[in-house]
Amino acid sequence: MNVTRQNIDDLVLLTIVDKDANLSKSENFKEIVFKEIESGTRKLIISFEHVEYLDSSFLGALVSILKSLVPKKGKLILIELNNDITNLFELTRLDKIFDLRNSLETALEEFK
Repeated sequence: MNVTRQNIDDLVLLTIVDKDANLSKSENFKEIVFKEIESGTRKLIISFEHVEYLDSSFLGALVSILKSLVPKKGKLILIELNNDITNLFELTRLDKIFDLRNSLETALEEFK
């Protein structure tokens, strides 16, 4: 899975470059994020600006990431989700669990 990484102050922005976030990529993505968490990252933003499709296995990976981060007093914000992906979060009621934001700017405000 192609992911870019950027440090912004004391947080990390991971941008998924692939158009599909699916079963074949979910384990690799989880490994990438778990390495970030293991290295001490506690403030994490994941951008979906390039992602057009997300499946249930990738949702499961995101839940796993959140479950790993919360006990460590970490925070995860997902940004730039398209309408279809936002609808998926709403249908599964995961929008009540995940912090979803429209832009990097609004996500950064949450960390202030």
